[in-house]
Amino acid sequence: MIRWAAAALAAAMLAAPASAEIDVQDLTTPDGINLWLVEDHTIPFVALEMRFRGGASLDQPGKRGATNLMTGLLEEGAGDMDSREFARRAEALAANFSYNVGDDMLSVSARFLTENRDQAVALLRESLVNPAFNQKSIDRVRAQVNSIIESDMKDPRAIVSRRFDAQTFGDHPYATSKDGTLDSVASLTRDDLIAAHRAALVRDRLYVAAVGDITADQLTALVADLTDGLPATSDIDLPGAADTDLPGGITVIDFPTPQSVVTFAQPGIDRDDPDFFAAYLLNQILGGGGFESRLMQEVREKRGLTYGVYSYLVDRDNAQLWMGQVASANDRVAQAIEVIQDEWQKMRDNGVTAQELEDAKTYMTGAYPLRFDGNAPIANIAVEMQVEGLPTDYIATRNDKVNAVTLEQINRVARELLDPSKLTFVVAGKPEGVGATTTE
Repeated sequence: MIRWAAAALAAAMLAAPASAEIDVQDLTTPDGINLWLVEDHTIPFVALEMRFRGGASLDQPGKRGATNLMTGLLEEGAGDMDSREFARRAEALAANFSYNVGDDMLSVSARFLTENRDQAVALLRESLVNPAFNQKSIDRVRAQVNSIIESDMKDPRAIVSRRFDAQTFGDHPYATSKDGTLDSVASLTRDDLIAAHRAALVRDRLYVAAVGDITADQLTALVADLTDGLPATSDIDLPGAADTDLPGGITVIDFPTPQSVVTFAQPGIDRDDPDFFAAYLLNQILGGGGFESRLMQEVREKRGLTYGVYSYLVDRDNAQLWMGQVASANDRVAQAIEVIQDEWQKMRDNGVTAQELEDAKTYMTGAYPLRFDGNAPIANIAVEMQVEGLPTDYIATRNDKVNAVTLEQINRVARELLDPSKLTFVVAGKPEGVGATTTE
């Protein structure tokens, strides 16, 4: 029975809704929790996504890493269950739970069969409302976190990311790793984890989306039961906007590696900005479009300076960046940086061509429907839409917004948004010929 249920769950997670139209229902529980539902009764399976706003940014001074460690313990026992018993019960139900935390969100994902829905939800509720936080599990998960921190101290990509965040975000929580440091994690007590749990898992910062074999009334009742016992509000305020510092220039971190790793960024654009889709298409052409992007063509294809270079828009709750990454041999990374700077300037000065815009639109509108390839991906997309404050019909109208971008608009945005003077680089390695403004 367990093997059959597990196989059914695996198949259901990959199953797409029968209808090409995705009808999102906007619901609310009696105590005010907003939830979105896409009903699909073709397969007896439900994908549930929960997001608690705040995430690791709620860590208090001197307690960095508390929310991350707490999140790692949610599946390590609950109520009178230890970690093995919790895992055994989830497996017996063919239920799948995962818990993750980032700078802005704590995420909970659940997958379960209709026939086991009540038992699966009851088990999930225990992990959210009554986590055990027993000392044996705390010590084990703490050791796992320490191993990650120690590994990152030897990883040039992690070193670059840590230095970039520190110099860009100042005293904002974004400036430090959500994992914490060896010292901060070592000092965390069980009481600290209980406090982190109380601050992060609260009902008034919760977003929920579900896709699958469940009705509106059933989902409303399910979420009400699932969240019963969680605090209504947090005693920790959400952090405010980050005062980002991107002055331009290059910081070099001396690190013994044959290949330098580079992160670069300038100020970005808010998701709510009327020019967001123009900027999104602009990035697709500049560095987001794989082998067809300008950066990939100029840095890799024409000059062979790297295996890959890419750029992307970052829209955090409290900071917007336009970022990119590249890695190149120490004796060639200076040229790679110079080409990136040149392409940034060229796109600002000259904009894009009508053909580039048309190609980017074709790719972005064609690739979008492919993201909706199963109940679980749709639930994830739906909850992210909710978090972003998008309307329930966004799925149907998104491609229209992409196609509405004109050549005049995208080239105006290129002139106004791209800022080579603020394009800031952080390099880890032993780069040759890099005119660093800061060396560490």
